[in-house]
Amino acid sequence: TSLTLGWLLALWLSSPAVFTFFVRNAPETENWISPVCVGPRRWYFSLSATQLLPSRPKTVPMANKTSPTDTDVLLVVDVQNDFCKGGTLEVPHGDEVVAVVNELAGAFQHAILTQDWHPVDHTSFASQHAGREPFQQIEVNYGEQILWPDHCVQRSAGADFHDKLDVANCELIIRKGFRRAIDSYSAFFENDRKTQTGLTSYLRERGFTRLFVTGLATDFCVRFSAIDARAQGFDVVLIEDACRGIDNNGSMSDAMRAMKEVGVVISEAAAIA
Repeated sequence: TSLTLGWLLALWLSSPAVFTFFVRNAPETENWISPVCVGPRRWYFSLSATQLLPSRPKTVPMANKTSPTDTDVLLVVDVQNDFCKGGTLEVPHGDEVVAVVNELAGAFQHAILTQDWHPVDHTSFASQHAGREPFQQIEVNYGEQILWPDHCVQRSAGADFHDKLDVANCELIIRKGFRRAIDSYSAFFENDRKTQTGLTSYLRERGFTRLFVTGLATDFCVRFSAIDARAQGFDVVLIEDACRGIDNNGSMSDAMRAMKEVGVVISEAAAIA
């Protein structure tokens, strides 16, 4: 905490005209310092996420039904055959999200799909590392990398969207993980945390302000997409019953906690009118 406060103080001292600080009791959770004013907007600093976020954290479910507007978009993450029943990286009960997503899609004017799209020799595949097994971890040049079974190989049946997925209002498909040496969980950034997919610019140019996130898997691609969306300044609602997770070594509880800490609203499909 002292390090974080020191960093914020250094920013204030270097640019007092831009940053002014008002110390209050932390709202809702001890992980937040409120507020940091940048021009006319208030930003909040998350100690756990180490990033500035553009609004107060929203960590409780929506109380009432919400009707999506023209500035809302449904984000459907990686509902592909290899993540569903019988796939090489099957997410338990992953198929169950298909009907929920299809029903939700009818409430939205706009939708975006993401698609894992790996070359056959992708670095995240355990098969590319002699003596290694799926779900082990290795060090790569951007940090820790979980090794996965071969999955979602370009132009394979496993990379195809689930054949019952019906999102006719999809206006964009974001393919990720197609660079051999970099894995990609998020719809916004590859795992080096530098290489962008272009989704941020697209959303801003289209005037979208809020994302409703669904898909597979909650604790990996959904998690990183939701957190990155918040970091890029968008409001985010996770539709929990339209997602399923892998839960590798407690990754589900970690994911839910991390998303709540950065202000992702947790809701369910029944709350979408």
